[in-house]
Amino acid sequence: MKYMGSKARISKYILPLILTYRKPQQWWVEPFVGGGNIIDKVTGPRLGADCNKYTIDALVAIRDHVADLPKNNTEFTEADYRNLRYSDAYKYKGYAGFVFSYGAKWLGGWRRDGLSIRDYVREGYSNALRQSPLLQGVEFVCEAYQNLQIPLNSLIYCDPPYVDTTKYASGFDSAAFWQWCRQKSSDGHTVFVSEYTAPDDFTCVWSKKIVSSLTRNTGSKIGLEKLYYRTEK
Repeated sequence: MKYMGSKARISKYILPLILTYRKPQQWWVEPFVGGGNIIDKVTGPRLGADCNKYTIDALVAIRDHVADLPKNNTEFTEADYRNLRYSDAYKYKGYAGFVFSYGAKWLGGWRRDGLSIRDYVREGYSNALRQSPLLQGVEFVCEAYQNLQIPLNSLIYCDPPYVDTTKYASGFDSAAFWQWCRQKSSDGHTVFVSEYTAPDDFTCVWSKKIVSSLTRNTGSKIGLEKLYYRTEK
């Protein structure tokens, strides 16, 4: 699923590295599952969580109800999209509120592509059809990372809100997050984190410059994506 801050473009780099640390039948856990663009490329027992109920609703819709999703922009129109802001009546609001929004930002405005006419509803449906089989068997829960019940000795991959970026709403306590990662590592879990920066006791095991576009007004931006690994000292 298209999602703001998705790691789909770097999955081919980071996944082979992370998977070398994964034991057979070890749970793969993502406390910030987002659009499911990493967890859908992993097999075995998987748990994806997010504190945003609409994110989880969207992923469940793709996993379980893909045939019922709108297939073109006559089945779901711009007027339908505008109504999402004021009502929860539409069964697949989570899906529509991300997939049909500019930049895949939650209710960030109906997607447009300059003067050309593209059927983003059709494109979203095609993407959902491809992703749905890959999400079968994934357990999705709506839960904040602090409260997530994680199976013993799991491999945890985190893609949290980045420090000093505008990708997400403010209010995320990064210091508390890093302390949580330390605790999970102490509890016997293997912990990886995608971020631009990390405390000194986390080791950077991969980095690459990535061009991103956040909004119509901010234009493109180059960020040095990094993957960190937590090792108990």
